[in-house]
Amino acid sequence: MKVGAIIPAAGCGKRIGGSIPKQFIEFKGEPLLHHTLMVFSSCELVDYVILVMPQADADAEGGNWLSKYKIVRKIVIGGEQRQDSVYNGFKSLEELTEIVVVHDGVRPFTTPQMIISTVEEARKYGAAITAIPVSDTIKKVADGFVEKTITRDGLWRVQTPQAFKYDLLKEAFQKAQRDSYYGTDEGSLVEYLGKPVRIVSGSELNMKITHKEDLIIGKSLLET
Repeated sequence: MKVGAIIPAAGCGKRIGGSIPKQFIEFKGEPLLHHTLMVFSSCELVDYVILVMPQADADAEGGNWLSKYKIVRKIVIGGEQRQDSVYNGFKSLEELTEIVVVHDGVRPFTTPQMIISTVEEARKYGAAITAIPVSDTIKKVADGFVEKTITRDGLWRVQTPQAFKYDLLKEAFQKAQRDSYYGTDEGSLVEYLGKPVRIVSGSELNMKITHKEDLIIGKSLLET
């Protein structure tokens, strides 16, 4: 079984602020993206990584990323939206790839076992995504006022890694393109295709660095 991973790291990090994209903010002396790549490098099931980066960073530092991380097979340029970036990576996957893993470049606290579990479930069911049950009370709000409380039974917060059989994800991308449909993750593209998506238990620690507060928590986690 050949497993290829797409790691999108092409965002500009508007919500976090700062002068550099969040994937290049230093954690323990290395860019945030480094820590994500090290997890994939240590996962026995992942054969290679396609790294998706902004044009400017690919031009300036692309060679360094390729030489430093043996698992990174190719660097491709990101698109206008995340889905476009992942699709650019998908088009660069190697021949005979059977399972495709997609993982956020700014989610460095996944584990090799989490990746393996997602890949194994994708082999069985076609599509599998990591997620955790919602534990907070959920309110629907309009114009600053609560409309109602939504039951949290059956609600899950989606994370990455997400894994898919190659042909299924290809079909999902093609339908999304035909219909001009944009989802917030690759799992939603498979849902839109009408195919089942298996849930794999993630972790509260498997956080995505999105806001300034996440930087504080993330740096604390890396130091423990």
